[in-house]
Amino acid sequence: MVSTEYERRIAARFATLDQDGNGWIDREDFSAAAKALLAEFTVPARSAEGQALYAGAEAFWQGMAGIADRDGDQRITREEFVTGAVKRLRDNPGRFAEIARPFLHAALAVADTDSDGRITVADTARVLGALHVPDAVAATTAAALDSDGDGVIGEAEIVPAFAEYFTITE
Repeated sequence: MVSTEYERRIAARFATLDQDGNGWIDREDFSAAAKALLAEFTVPARSAEGQALYAGAEAFWQGMAGIADRDGDQRITREEFVTGAVKRLRDNPGRFAEIARPFLHAALAVADTDSDGRITVADTARVLGALHVPDAVAATTAAALDSDGDGVIGEAEIVPAFAEYFTITE
């Protein structure tokens, strides 16, 4: 892959996690993501689903900080993300799935309006939109996640796709 294309893709991944756009990833970005999802699906923060989502966001943050926060300042800069997180995640994509799984599992539960363990393609696009993914990209991505074309997406489809998105190669 051409280096500029790789850099563009890295920047997109970094921006996905930098929810407030301040130039670094920190605990507040993960809390903001949880808050946005709860608001999108009108799920109370104090509900079991809300508490699980916040706990998953904290676990995701702790995992990412452990991988990438090289200077221990509780912020992951773009440089730390590129040199630390991306390389480590690329070398061990299963580790990323492990780090992200509690958050993704809880996000799925928040968006799962009929509690069957799966969400519709439209609700998947809503999740992505709540996380600041542009509408057209969210719709395309959600449709692509429905690998068997049945109109619903489960954790078995979401977790590997999420890990694959973040474990890019040069």
